[in-house]
Amino acid sequence: MTMNYIPLDKNKHKDLHVKLNGDYAHTKDTHLAAASIREYAQIASCMPIIFIKDPKSDTTHSVAMLGIEQSVNLFMQGGKWSGHVVPLNIQRYPFDVRPDGDKLGVFIDESSDLVGQEGEPLFTEDAPSPFLDNRQKLLSELANSEMATREFVKKVEELDLFESIVIRAQYVDGQQRNINGMQTISEKRLQALDAATIDNLHKLGYLGAIYAVMLSLGQLNRLVQLTQSGENPVRALQLQPEEPSGEVAAEATPKAN
Repeated sequence: MTMNYIPLDKNKHKDLHVKLNGDYAHTKDTHLAAASIREYAQIASCMPIIFIKDPKSDTTHSVAMLGIEQSVNLFMQGGKWSGHVVPLNIQRYPFDVRPDGDKLGVFIDESSDLVGQEGEPLFTEDAPSPFLDNRQKLLSELANSEMATREFVKKVEELDLFESIVIRAQYVDGQQRNINGMQTISEKRLQALDAATIDNLHKLGYLGAIYAVMLSLGQLNRLVQLTQSGENPVRALQLQPEEPSGEVAAEATPKAN
């Protein structure tokens, strides 16, 4: 599905409605979703959180893993979202916050199947409807959380806590493949920090986020379980550190069965 985001305009869009069906069908072809620091604890109870560096911008992003195959969202079961947690970046659709001139503005995907003449109205007379007002609050929360996430990532990079990892997938039919290009926070490097640095991370509110990220990797088990009803079920996912040469280290921790 091609998305077409344009600035939300009360005159142009005064008669538009948005359907609320809760199935999040727009995510069926994506295996990653942006994850922000203020939702790490919730996301960690449902799906793994990893970090990916954009080679073009040299920017590191935190994302929730929705699947292990390109364009396959394992949390879409029977055409509906099956997870008990929905990342904010998924909830906000068909809206988004984007630069609009010298400030941030609310955008809407005009091509979305959710947008039309049915559902919740966007405006009542000249004012945002209660539904739109609620969406705008969500977008504001998401924008603030994304800013906080960038500061968190900056601190983690400054302390050299990221390590490159590989996830080795072992399929029921005997196939194996490596999923690379990812990073996580190294427990070993975290433990090597001095007490003053750890105390500073705690004061910044980052220590809990770090532990949530590390604990989230246990949700690789959930991804394995979700593959069982598909065409190519996975037997196990094995997380391993990637050596500087690109080789995979001998030890594996944790392991998802």
